Amino acid sequence: MKIYKEAIHKKFELETRRHFLRKCTSGIGALALGSLLGGCGKVIDQMGQMRDAARPMKALPPHFAPKAKRIIYLHMAGSPSQLELFDYKPELQKLDGLDCPPSLLEGKRFAFIQGVPKMLGPQYSFAQHGQSGAWVSDRLPHFSKVVDDVAFLKAMHTDEFNHAPAQLLLHTGGPRLGRPSMGSWVTYGLGTENENLPGFVVLVSGGTTPSAGKSVWGSGFLPTVYQGVQCRSKGDPVLYLSDPEGMNRNLRKKSIEAINKINQETYEEFGDPETLTRISQYEMAFKMQMSVPEAMDISKEPDYIHQMYGTEPGKASFANNCLLARRLAERDVRFIQLYHWGWDSHGAGKAEALDHGFKDRCQEVDQAMTALLQDLKVRGLLDETLVVWGGEFGRTPMRENRGGQEMVFVGRDHHLEAFTIWMAGGGVKPGITYGETDEIGYYGVKDRAHVHDLQATILHLLGMDHEKLTYQFQGRPFRLTDVHGHLIKDIIS
Repeated sequence: MKIYKEAIHKKFELETRRHFLRKCTSGIGALALGSLLGGCGKVIDQMGQMRDAARPMKALPPHFAPKAKRIIYLHMAGSPSQLELFDYKPELQKLDGLDCPPSLLEGKRFAFIQGVPKMLGPQYSFAQHGQSGAWVSDRLPHFSKVVDDVAFLKAMHTDEFNHAPAQLLLHTGGPRLGRPSMGSWVTYGLGTENENLPGFVVLVSGGTTPSAGKSVWGSGFLPTVYQGVQCRSKGDPVLYLSDPEGMNRNLRKKSIEAINKINQETYEEFGDPETLTRISQYEMAFKMQMSVPEAMDISKEPDYIHQMYGTEPGKASFANNCLLARRLAERDVRFIQLYHWGWDSHGAGKAEALDHGFKDRCQEVDQAMTALLQDLKVRGLLDETLVVWGGEFGRTPMRENRGGQEMVFVGRDHHLEAFTIWMAGGGVKPGITYGETDEIGYYGVKDRAHVHDLQATILHLLGMDHEKLTYQFQGRPFRLTDVHGHLIKDIIS
């Protein structure tokens, strides 16, 4: 028995040594290599990319040849009604005012529908436009002229019916706080071609930020250098960009040089690559003092451009932000995110209702988003710039009611089963409609696409495989699409 135990013990020791020497050698080598590279500011990330810790935003090669170099994402916070803009349903008009069938309510969750609501027909007139024959309502007369440059996705669906979780799901891949935004993933994966400007710029209009707050452009567990930089179209583009009173640019430069000298000494002592990142951020902030004001100054644009967009220099508006988006695209900013608030089309008040505030929102975006597409096309930028427009979910075909009482003004409730997003440029087939909803616009019945599918497709058009763009966190690799997402191949040119 004693001899048997000694044999087992000896075998265990041999197996352990064998495992250590044969199976772990590559791991030790990788650690050593990483340490050596870290010592000179170079690291290999989890995707096998060589990164320069001193230049975290340096352009990186994509996984494969991209269709688009950059993206402009126009998010309509609050979610516009697809049934008043793009998804024309004449059968729904015939049902207007009738009680909603119980089959549309049973087992469903709504934000503001109680009791038995009435069906609600389209509130505006529709017509077909362009060679593609796309249906667009009379709320978007300018946009109706460019439908042949656009691909409509009419059977989008999501998992969340409240604004903040739905916005988080759309922009970060999950309905809870803490995950990186799409712009952060893109700049982490690709860097930027203009290191004098942020790689991820955010522009907000409509009076407030989205319901999910600034988390929709946050970096989550990615390094903070990849979070979105919010710029303003009125006043200083970035807070604290101007020199403080009594400090000129040369003095500020000397201050940054002194700070970076201390950081460099700290790095040489401890070898932490994050210290190099801090140095690069100070240097970027100094560069932005010159590059950001120039890029954000729309007053230098000719009069015909201002008339085209409907812009007013010095004013915070969606139109100004669209023109800024074009200027940033010209300067090779990788991810340009516009948020326009105010689309929560409830009947609880005049500001949001379909028969009141909705008209104003349409007027605010129609001319400017159309001008953006036309301007990019004329300048030869549309083919390499992906433009995306839409909200976080859709709107119900029945009228909203609360406490069993219909609202004074006309409104629709939140709806996760069907909504419309349009895309243009950057490798997207123009003049097509993908997906179809039923005769009242309640369910997607053909070519449904989930928000994770949209994310996967956006990354693909930028040259990245959504399954390979990962980051190790809390013991497992994370990605924008989580464990979901399929390419929407039929819209890719």
